[in-house]
Amino acid sequence: MLPLIVLKSLTFVCFLLIASPFLQAQESARGGQHALSLAAYRSGGSFSLDLDTHILFLPVRYEYDQGNWGFQLSVPYLEVDGPGSVLVNLGGVNRVVAPTWARKESGIGDVLTTVVYRVNPLATSLPFIDLRLDVKIPTADEQKGLGTGETDYNLQVDLSQYLGKWVVFATAGYSFRGQTELFPDLRSGAYAQLGAALPLLEEFSVGMIYDFRQAVSGFTSEIQEIGPYFSWQFDEHWTFTGLGMTGLNNASVDYSFLAQLRYNW
Repeated sequence: MLPLIVLKSLTFVCFLLIASPFLQAQESARGGQHALSLAAYRSGGSFSLDLDTHILFLPVRYEYDQGNWGFQLSVPYLEVDGPGSVLVNLGGVNRVVAPTWARKESGIGDVLTTVVYRVNPLATSLPFIDLRLDVKIPTADEQKGLGTGETDYNLQVDLSQYLGKWVVFATAGYSFRGQTELFPDLRSGAYAQLGAALPLLEEFSVGMIYDFRQAVSGFTSEIQEIGPYFSWQFDEHWTFTGLGMTGLNNASVDYSFLAQLRYNW
């Protein structure tokens, strides 16, 4: 489940939302910048369970960049239709008591706060490096199956490098997940992301992303997802990003789609 990291991290972090590397590079060179984005994420799959789960995730995110530092705050609305054993950004997990029928629950999801430090490259031939700390505040109702009810932490490194017209980028991180009696087998684990982007026009680029996360419990295997995306900066201030993903194994989504509109000033 992509939105909060990758929470991905999201780890989605993603909760977790994905932006073009070109925009990240431009923003890192400016200070005192603000941005506000609204995204819509929809996914579905069985996640190795008997019943399918469908998730609607609507985060609002504020960003502030000053020099090498960046600060982000994401507040989502979440709707989950399924047996209550699938968590956004985690996938299938063991639950002490889970219904054997599908149910629909909704409410505020977990709030994600992020601090980013952008390392200045020592040479133009070296990659851009971002160091990131995510703190997931457990505002989602765990009894409804919207979250774990515990605080989580992600430590993450982002790399991006120009190769001719292409930009290649990679993420490596580790999630420290709070222990909960409701989800007793929940585990901490590593995650990674690889991708490449190509500008077709000055304001329009396309790319591919591969997302990997270690198994979050003994109930399921690792998560592997892949898909294309595009980013369109149709104005000095406005950017629209679209993403589609499909899973490569039973523990992953059958499908997911993400659309994000971002305004910076």
